[in-house]
Amino acid sequence: VQLVESGGGLVQAGGSLRLSCAASGSYFSTSAMGWYRQAPGLERELVAAIESSGNTYYADSVKGRFTISRDNAENTLLLQMNSLKFENTAMYYCAAGGPNTDYDVLLHGLTDSWGQGTQVTVSS
Repeated sequence: VQLVESGGGLVQAGGSLRLSCAASGSYFSTSAMGWYRQAPGLERELVAAIESSGNTYYADSVKGRFTISRDNAENTLLLQMNSLKFENTAMYYCAAGGPNTDYDVLLHGLTDSWGQGTQVTVSS
């Protein structure tokens, strides 16, 4: 599956952004999908993930502020980010686990496809 992210940008601390990932391919609806981020000098980390069933996973640092969702009819993955903080500044990547996967594969970094990333910059 090919993944294309959009929606990043510059926002003040406390603001909101919504990231979108458009997927093309045959297995989006059965794939666990996730959002990773990578800040300069840091390792890439899983921010949120969602299974085909709708089960979700969030990193502790974003719980209550970020919401992941998917539209299988439109092959779209979304990440609503509220109450953004300076430390949320990073490149955000959409990723697919592969056909018939759960979010464990994303937790272990065993992704099948990556997008090119979209930059999120939060000013303090």
